Amino acid sequence: MPKTYWVYILKCSDGSYYTGSTSNLEKRISEHQNGLIKGYIFRRLPVELVFSEYFEDVYYAISAERQIKSWTRVKKEALINGDFNLLHELAECNNKTHYSNVNKNDLQT
Repeated sequence: MPKTYWVYILKCSDGSYYTGSTSNLEKRISEHQNGLIKGYIFRRLPVELVFSEYFEDVYYAISAERQIKSWTRVKKEALINGDFNLLHELAECNNKTHYSNVNKNDLQT
């Protein structure tokens, strides 16, 4: 049986979110709840698991964790709520030079 890795999001007592990854989700959540892991969550207990997803490759799990950590609160909440339409909207580039935002008439010569 292949080993699984988890990416998870915890909602802290102050309403903030913490994203992490682990190979043993139950153990990691217990460690957080019991204050065994010093760091961001330690002063924000208790926590609630609001999202988790498993991966069979540790590199994909770490990559997903890093990506989610860089997201805005709104984007994390879209993922937590399973609102994939909103997640897609929030992922779109709003830069003026992005191909989807360029006036097509301006491209014609």
